[in-house]
Amino acid sequence: MSLNGTTHYSEIDRRQLPELVCRAVDAAIELDFELSVHPATGRLLQVLAHGVPMNGLIGETGTGTGVGLAWMVSLADPSVSFLSVEIDVDRARVATEVFRDDANVTVLHADAGELFTRGPFDLLVHDGGWGSGKTSEGRVDVTEVLKEGGVMTVDDFTPMDTWPPTFNGEVDHPRLHWLQHPDLLTTEVRVTEHLAVVVSRRTTTTA
Repeated sequence: MSLNGTTHYSEIDRRQLPELVCRAVDAAIELDFELSVHPATGRLLQVLAHGVPMNGLIGETGTGTGVGLAWMVSLADPSVSFLSVEIDVDRARVATEVFRDDANVTVLHADAGELFTRGPFDLLVHDGGWGSGKTSEGRVDVTEVLKEGGVMTVDDFTPMDTWPPTFNGEVDHPRLHWLQHPDLLTTEVRVTEHLAVVVSRRTTTTA
């Protein structure tokens, strides 16, 4: 989710967006929900979802009205299953309606803790609510929620230009947690001038 993320879609020609993304954005506007995923982040998620193998599983914490989910569903293999959780009952209801024609998509009115019991995932979009990728509370165990070789994203970071990374003048420990995680290969992808996404792949266990 991104601050003022929904507003950014007003700057884009709708013909450049997948129909499903437009439907989710319209739902966000109707609910006055401004925390939709930024379009640039959505495009990155779409690329990652396209790389998930047949019959794979994608999980997402913090559905909103389904904008990020729509980016992924629009280009993933039809055999891939999606499971997304949303803590707000109205947003969960609206997102379910957005994906009413997509039998491979399930939206649950739940928090991240429920999602983490449904893995492991080939791709985990990890943000929002309990277990957020930016807090230590309820931090996810990647060896339980990611398949070997699976990918996880945590979005809405300020782009890193120092080491160690800082935020508001202090060391950014949540970002360092992922960048230095022993079970992950992690990098930061700058999607706009002021916005970055941390992308991690779970390393393969060797005998």
